[in-house]
Amino acid sequence: MLLKDKVALITGGAGPNGLGFATARMMAEQGARIVILDLAQADPAGAAARLGPQHIGVVADVTDKASCELAARTVLETCGRIDVLVNNAGITQPRKTVDITGADYDAVLDVSLRGTLYMSQAVLPAMRAQKGGAIVCISSVSAQRGGGILGGPHYSAAKAGVLGLARAMAREYGNDNVRINCVTPGLIATDINKGLIPADRMVGILEQIPLNRIGGPDDVAGCVVFLASDLARYCTGVTLDVNGGMLIH
Repeated sequence: MLLKDKVALITGGAGPNGLGFATARMMAEQGARIVILDLAQADPAGAAARLGPQHIGVVADVTDKASCELAARTVLETCGRIDVLVNNAGITQPRKTVDITGADYDAVLDVSLRGTLYMSQAVLPAMRAQKGGAIVCISSVSAQRGGGILGGPHYSAAKAGVLGLARAMAREYGNDNVRINCVTPGLIATDINKGLIPADRMVGILEQIPLNRIGGPDDVAGCVVFLASDLARYCTGVTLDVNGGMLIH
């Protein structure tokens, strides 16, 4: 098993059809003890219970630093260590540039970018103390291609910020044997985009994807598991594209 006896935290992981829960399920299959972090209304405890009795759910708001720190302390008290963090929590909005309000901007950047910073800050002391850990940040192809599918420009900006933040943290914490990498999913079939793309537009999107299909949550989860495992022990600061070839130039 690739993650035997590891403790893995996944933010925004309670949605049953999302990338976070798919990652949690696959990590559990690879031997990890899973901690699902999410808002109270998402029922992280219920999501964790679907994986098995040894897994736990913790209520946390990644936009609130104190909440992230409390969640990390709770995990350390319950599980004794933190080996993996998956910064998955994020939201998107279909906005045009001139329509983005200050509230829109704050909402999207707070969850995706501030949340990635706060949760990483919360777990890094434990990872440094145990001289090892892996953080995987979920960015987006939108950061690389300048949007163009569903999310507005502020979503592209937030996800591009995640790439820069992850690389900077990777450089800073490499000497502590803490690896920090990113995954950039393309268009993935989740509840966030369900029913939002008309059939005629989908035809055009598929024509731009060499593998000629929309990705599934497990397509992304497998890559996250790889980066979290010792198979990727010499990888840090990496951006791993999971987009069916959409970005081939």
